[in-house]
Amino acid sequence: MSQPNSILDPIKVFFAEIGDMTLFAGRFFREVFSPPFEFRELVRQCYNMGNRSLLLVSVTGFILGLVFTLQSRPTLMQFGAQSWMASMVSLSIVREIGPVIIALICAGKIGSGIGAELGSMRVTEQIDAMEVSGTNPFKYLVVTRIVATTLMLPLLILMGDAIALLGSALVENIKGDVSFQFYFNQVSDALQFSDLLPATVKSVFFGFAIGLVGCYKGYNCSKGTVGVGEASNSAVVYISMLLFIIDFIAVFITNIFFES
Repeated sequence: MSQPNSILDPIKVFFAEIGDMTLFAGRFFREVFSPPFEFRELVRQCYNMGNRSLLLVSVTGFILGLVFTLQSRPTLMQFGAQSWMASMVSLSIVREIGPVIIALICAGKIGSGIGAELGSMRVTEQIDAMEVSGTNPFKYLVVTRIVATTLMLPLLILMGDAIALLGSALVENIKGDVSFQFYFNQVSDALQFSDLLPATVKSVFFGFAIGLVGCYKGYNCSKGTVGVGEASNSAVVYISMLLFIIDFIAVFITNIFFES
């Protein structure tokens, strides 16, 4: 009789954590619109998450464009369709590959960083000290970080997409003797508003998910220093799962409203 319980226990813990995370999100929406507003801390968090992720996102986007074009070019050449390279690459990167890959990279860097930072503050009782001193640690630590990730991730994804297209154009310039101007003219002809809007909206939800899960795991950290590592690791796992779920929902809704 003990074995069924051991099988069901992780499932119960999972759904209990989902419920706690939902309550955590509800508290965020209550706090984000009520004064005082920590604008200085928000700007600092935007700088930390955006500026310090530029190099990683840039390198990721550039390699993404290079590899995707190098892998796709031989197949298109077999069908004599290499002239469609710019359209295919731009649509694939802007719609799906760019936002998901860059969001996963940011989940590993930003999400784990938030979980470890807040977890360390929890186990060293810095958050408790803020509560005793009359400061609202939730608004100062959690709200600012979630808003910062929600604002900065779409910008990072747009920049990563642009650099990925630059990498793709470089491959076409070397392999196919296609000028950069001609390549990006084809890109501008292929991309439409119905491609950019869903990707941008999806990026906002990606950023919110990264900030929410990272803050939840760190803010509710326990078990001392061991719990800090667990919070950082589980934050990345939960964020990655949540990103794929959000992506599926976004693609499903996009196909309903924007299908031709």
